Amino acid sequence: MTNRREVTVELGEAAYPVIIGSGVKDELSLHLPAHARRAAVVTQENIGVEVETGIEQRVFTIGDGEHAKVPQTVVDLCEAFASWGLNRNDVVVGVGGGVVTDVAGFAASVFHRGIPVIHVATSLLGQVDAAIGGKTGVNLSAGKNLFGSYWQPSAVLCDLDTLGTLPHRHYRAGLGEMAKYHFLGSGDFSSMQLDEQVAEAVRLKAEVVASDEREGGRRALLNYGHTLAHALETEGEHELLHGEAVAIGLVYAAEVAHAMGRIGSARVAEHRSLIGSYDLSTRPPTDYGFDRLVDSMRRDKKALSGLTFVLDGKDGVEVVEGVGESDLRVAYERLIA
Repeated sequence: MTNRREVTVELGEAAYPVIIGSGVKDELSLHLPAHARRAAVVTQENIGVEVETGIEQRVFTIGDGEHAKVPQTVVDLCEAFASWGLNRNDVVVGVGGGVVTDVAGFAASVFHRGIPVIHVATSLLGQVDAAIGGKTGVNLSAGKNLFGSYWQPSAVLCDLDTLGTLPHRHYRAGLGEMAKYHFLGSGDFSSMQLDEQVAEAVRLKAEVVASDEREGGRRALLNYGHTLAHALETEGEHELLHGEAVAIGLVYAAEVAHAMGRIGSARVAEHRSLIGSYDLSTRPPTDYGFDRLVDSMRRDKKALSGLTFVLDGKDGVEVVEGVGESDLRVAYERLIA
């Protein structure tokens, strides 16, 4: 049995708790809005996690995988909410991993121009990242997460018992997302228990979100490893799970920083070693072609001036605009070698 831990995302009147531990999904009813009379539970058939809200509830099931993370899914959900009679005094509960929390959060943000949402994160990736911070969205054909909104949840429950429902590949993919926190200033995860690891990742993300809720600056650091990752997901039609793509993206970002002279080979080796220790690949399964990936990276949502990357350096990780294609090409050749 792991200890119950609680981290607060400090956003003034919009502050909310993230609760981590075994069995914490059973606390769900304690976090519902006092005025809520109905709860729309959004999940997927393969999640296999049931929740009790203590009020009238109905389950709304969306499709599996990134292919369900599209605008039509949000429209269909909102149509179903309206048919049931859900109103702005009620609540949406997202039960699942990153796809569910993104879709449920986005639907909650636009239905009746915004109703409360609570997330019960059942995947490691959801618990350390996707469910926290209020970034919601779905994919367009042009790229990942290009259509969305900021909508903070009322609470996030990270029930560690639900991780036992995950296929090994999905759990391992969550470690790819967790790995980025190693380079963003978290503690040494190798010496921590699982509840400590999740709590530390949540603490770091909560602190960053509190300082930059809408990604005007510092919050972009949480996209470390994501520029290539999103391109790999889009061009590979989601052959890779998100965390698997992020793991490769972290190594690529290190190679880019090395090519630019920002870090040395030892720091690149540290990236490769950490990803390898999680039994995750450090190279793409397919060579999609450098030019094709660059075109996709140009459409990345954080690209403001040319090709924008979050890169390591002597003063830590930072956002770097206008990264040259020659350095990107050198890094890519090293990545697929």
